[in-house]
Amino acid sequence: MHREVAIVGVGTSQFSPTTPDLAFEELMFEAALKAYNDAGIEPREDIDAIVTCAEDYWEGISIFDEYVPDQLGGVLKPVFTVSADGLWGIINAYMLIKTGHFDIVVVEAHSKASDILTFMDIWRFAFDPVYHRPLVDNPYIIAAMEMNRFMYETVTTREQISMVISKNKRNALLNPLASYGTIIDPVQVEESEVIAEPLRKLDISPLVDGAIVMVLAAEEVAKKLTDKLVWIKGVGWASHTPWIEEWDMVTPTHAVLASRMAYRMAGIDEPARYIDFAEIDDRFAYKELQFMEALGLAKYGEAGTMIEDGVTEIHGELPINPSGGYLGIGYPLEAGGLLKALEVVLQLREEAGKRQLKDVENGLAMAWRGIPTASSAVVIFSKTL
Repeated sequence: MHREVAIVGVGTSQFSPTTPDLAFEELMFEAALKAYNDAGIEPREDIDAIVTCAEDYWEGISIFDEYVPDQLGGVLKPVFTVSADGLWGIINAYMLIKTGHFDIVVVEAHSKASDILTFMDIWRFAFDPVYHRPLVDNPYIIAAMEMNRFMYETVTTREQISMVISKNKRNALLNPLASYGTIIDPVQVEESEVIAEPLRKLDISPLVDGAIVMVLAAEEVAKKLTDKLVWIKGVGWASHTPWIEEWDMVTPTHAVLASRMAYRMAGIDEPARYIDFAEIDDRFAYKELQFMEALGLAKYGEAGTMIEDGVTEIHGELPINPSGGYLGIGYPLEAGGLLKALEVVLQLREEAGKRQLKDVENGLAMAWRGIPTASSAVVIFSKTL
């Protein structure tokens, strides 16, 4: 069934490194209220289904999704749980609406990272228990290995990667959701604590708490709800091998495959010409440059030069992470992809405030599941149908 799908409402809680006075249910409730008000809907009457993106290990609760309907006003509504990042949630909601069985679907993802006392232990638990976990005392060493290989093969410099951090944290000063905006010189990055050579402490996006809710609707319903429509033009997702030894540490195969799928669906032949700006996963600073090349937004080995030349700045030819990215806002676990999508939606609706880009029609959001996974998701958004 051919049905176009649009984002009709967005809502978010404030993002903060710690929220001792709030439970995750309260963060979800705050974001949901704002999203429903934005979309102009009454959840108990209008919502057809809910998609929640969560991982029980992060939640510390088995069968977490039993806590979802109450906070979202969706009691007795179908709840679909996606154990993945929020961008996969948008893709799942998109497909649900495409079936013709659902008209309005809500997507929720959140982070209460400050409640996790054993973050590194949970992270290590994701590694293969026989071949990898015994060797990986600190998961950051895998990022360091990949970073080192990427730098070597593409002749990307330490200074260019440091410029990513400087850019994103500076952009974050313009974002009221951001917790880590600051002015920082690339030299300060290079002098920061070494985690695993060449990875520095400032290369790693800090954790943050927060929640995001988005409302998606079929075309015929969406046009009745609002005139602030942002259309989903293409989606793509891919998982490569779980074996670290088989990864392409220069050009991640999963990101290439996910982007090709999204571009094909959107009818895009030359992404660097079609995409006006992008929100790209920057869990580690080098990943922004690596993913720019994997997504076809930069030629092989040229992403570092682009940031040096100012191409990826807010006022550049191809702004990357105008929101401040994870480096500037913080990394909200499974809500990360929704954070990327949120910025794209706000920019296309011309509601991004002081960081508003000029004359943008099409934007890309991309999320990566993080080490040790080899999975990416890409969604293409547009102002026009």
